[in-house]
Amino acid sequence: GAQVGQGFKLQQPQDKVSVAVGETLTLNCTTSGLADPGPVKWLKGLGSGNKTIYDQRWEDPSPHVTRAVAGSDTDFTIHIRNFQPDDVGTYYCMKFVKQPTGKDEVFQRGSGTEVSVPETALVPGMVAASVVLCFLLLLLGLVVALCMYRRKRQGGAGSPCPARTVAVGSFLSVPLRCCADTPGTPSEVLDAEISHLPGQQSSKEENNIHYADLQPLPPAPWHGRSPGTAPTEYASLRVAAK
Repeated sequence: GAQVGQGFKLQQPQDKVSVAVGETLTLNCTTSGLADPGPVKWLKGLGSGNKTIYDQRWEDPSPHVTRAVAGSDTDFTIHIRNFQPDDVGTYYCMKFVKQPTGKDEVFQRGSGTEVSVPETALVPGMVAASVVLCFLLLLLGLVVALCMYRRKRQGGAGSPCPARTVAVGSFLSVPLRCCADTPGTPSEVLDAEISHLPGQQSSKEENNIHYADLQPLPPAPWHGRSPGTAPTEYASLRVAAK
């Protein structure tokens, strides 16, 4: 048994391999000489976190992993189809021998093959995601610029109207101004103007404002009037006191 074990050799020639996502990875492993009974396996990683990728005793291998030479006792090269980023790692080809207890024990293993994915293919959706993000940022910038432009135009369009004066009492005149986008009714604006006049006392009678709007009218009939009396017409505007 010792002589059989000493003549056994396992060769795993690949140190590092790079494969694109979706392509087929080929891992080479060959054996020579004789060894005690036991399977040849492919493991990903070592220690407690290892994962068995291929076991010679499997009657129905995984469709993801296939043998390059089916049924061979010396060539244990495997193909891993549709390689994914999760498959990145170090793979080991190992020869196991069965112990009297029935447990498989590692007899010999290869040096390991480190498998990686090119950086451009590691995250295939990264480029597409970057393009979408740039497009969204550009769209957001256009929306903000459009809102600022519209606000600027609306602010410039609201120029104040010419001021109008309204007679208050016998000596004072109050300017009435109307501005675009100015809240409140004309009476509220007028009240605000009056409230700021110096020396004015607030009362209902004093807030009665007479706005004379004299217009040329056709001559009225003279019947019922005293001779020498001139016609006078005016309009009265009463503003409620606050």
